[in-house]
Amino acid sequence: QVQLVESGGGLVQAGGSLRLSCAASGRTISSYAMGWFRQAPGKEREFVAAISWRGGSTSYTDSLKDRFTISRDNAKNTVYLQMNSLKPEDTAVYYCAASRSLTVVTAQGGYAYWGQGTQVTVSS
Repeated sequence: QVQLVESGGGLVQAGGSLRLSCAASGRTISSYAMGWFRQAPGKEREFVAAISWRGGSTSYTDSLKDRFTISRDNAKNTVYLQMNSLKPEDTAVYYCAASRSLTVVTAQGGYAYWGQGTQVTVSS
């Protein structure tokens, strides 16, 4: 079992930045692909970014790839999401997830473990 805990969310003004962290426990995530998803109020959860097991490959939803960066530190069992130039439409609960795949996974169904989420609110 892998337990995931997100942190780093909060309230930020438009144009600001946040870095989300996802700390894993229970098992090393070095053999898991990892991903970030988000769910805005009244909307379905959507894919944000994913990274392969050693960080060599990444994938982003097209509308976010110029502003968001996913990274990982396997030695710290942690995955990050750097979010820059934030917009009010980025307001959502952000979830970290772990996949048993080694390669990038973009589909929610490909993830076996999920965190509880962290709220990001961007004010205009």
